[in-house]
Amino acid sequence: MPTPKLKLDRARTAVLVVDIQSRLTPAMPPETLARVVKYTRALAGAAKELGLPILATEQYPKGLGPLLPEVREVLPSPPLEKVHFSCGADPAFAAALEKTGRRQIVVCGMETHVCVFQTVRDLVAMGYEVHVCADAVSSRTEEHRQVGLELCREAGAVVTTAETAIFDLLHRAATDEFKKVSPLLK
Repeated sequence: MPTPKLKLDRARTAVLVVDIQSRLTPAMPPETLARVVKYTRALAGAAKELGLPILATEQYPKGLGPLLPEVREVLPSPPLEKVHFSCGADPAFAAALEKTGRRQIVVCGMETHVCVFQTVRDLVAMGYEVHVCADAVSSRTEEHRQVGLELCREAGAVVTTAETAIFDLLHRAATDEFKKVSPLLK
């Protein structure tokens, strides 16, 4: 397992949005869900501005519904459907990720202790450097979210926040990119 690098590199980074779906979200604590949507939208907006690939998934959409409209509207392409809990275990997703050529993956989504954790574990095992945004992941309970984050860290991921990741990718203020991206975090 490679040692994760704490510094994100734009040329090596992609954003992954995991399963923020309409029939799953009512089970999330409302404040947590609002935070996940806010920071997922910020990550997607920053990725677009900085030219980073964005991949998104839907876990069994027949049962869990589509991505939330407020998440879907900020994505450049439709989500990939999957039935594996882990995105990394899904051949179509693994091929799409490999095609990006990116080796650092910033992850947001739900549920932290199931699909997010299993994805992170598998991506780390596949040699990716994974950064999980603690403020942009959720589970039905805070205990499940915390355990999921601990498991992600034990699997070799960096546990960070969306704001930390975005500012790391920006590297500096007083640029046009900073002026376009920083309002996404307010």
